[in-house]
Amino acid sequence: MRYNTLGKSGLVVSELCLGAMTFGNTPSAFFQHDLDQAGSTALIRQAVDAGVNFIDTANVYSAGQSEEFVGQALKDLGIARDKIVIATKGMGPMGEGPNDSGYGRYHLLQQIDTSLERLGLDHVDLYQIHGWDPVAPMEEGLRAMEDIVRSGRARYIGVSNWAAWQIAKALGIGERRGWDKFVSNQAFYAVSGRELEREIVSMMESEGLGLMVWSPLIGGLLSGKYDFGEDGEVSGDGRRAKLDFPRADKPMAAAAVEAMRPMAEARGVSVAAIALAWLLHQPVVSSVIVGAKRADQLEQNLAASDIELTSEELAVLDEVGKLDDEYPAWAIKAQNHRHGFRVSPRRPAK
Repeated sequence: MRYNTLGKSGLVVSELCLGAMTFGNTPSAFFQHDLDQAGSTALIRQAVDAGVNFIDTANVYSAGQSEEFVGQALKDLGIARDKIVIATKGMGPMGEGPNDSGYGRYHLLQQIDTSLERLGLDHVDLYQIHGWDPVAPMEEGLRAMEDIVRSGRARYIGVSNWAAWQIAKALGIGERRGWDKFVSNQAFYAVSGRELEREIVSMMESEGLGLMVWSPLIGGLLSGKYDFGEDGEVSGDGRRAKLDFPRADKPMAAAAVEAMRPMAEARGVSVAAIALAWLLHQPVVSSVIVGAKRADQLEQNLAASDIELTSEELAVLDEVGKLDDEYPAWAIKAQNHRHGFRVSPRRPAK
């Protein structure tokens, strides 16, 4: 297992992060899983034994049960608090009331406390705003996050599922106010799902944020276990065949799987491992979140950490998932080419 800093922060995390969204068996509007405490604990043991030091959960996963299972597993396994990095998220709906969602101060300060209670911890290492709130002022949410850090309930803060302009604005507010700023962005990214590259990747590289990738296999679509029909329909056993999320370009995904299959066969690994390895080769990525319900699934995913793709293989996969430029990207390229802008080579150091 290799380790990276989370963006330009001093927090060091394993390049594969164990996602706990599958933990729990309580009915929930936010997906439905059936993994009990014993199964959750076994997956955490397996991941930690493989060198994973990073676990990501959220209050909305199984209506809080995921956090409970993570906390109980840490206790049962005797994992020292200073040997594990725990991330959770708040913002999503946790009830029917008008203040039971969002990043308003009322909700966030309440939710960090309930998350810590479920986890059995006095602090989390990373607390993330779990989406965009169209109601609460951004500055109110950022001040709440600042207070959470200053109170010792979180060491770092991050964000998930925001647009590039929203994150950039938040970073500017933090800079102006002298508040703690986001160190990470948790976002969807995959070899055949690369909308993130239009603006968000460039913004993150410019501002030094670390990317935590969610759904790197597009809900299992890139696992290699599904068949793709000519009409774009997907068949096979698994969640993707039942729940068509996240949104995907099915022909592009099919082409990616076809390109990755010989790479996987040559190494004796799964197609999923190749898809994860591609992400681990992307400079903006700090950690890729891998979820599982069974030990064999997790084993296949963990194998990605040992895979080195060749430059030729990376070129093939880059071409498969390549996006057409959108405005203003194509206009910028055209103008730069037309006006002949050039960067002079650096002079050798004396």
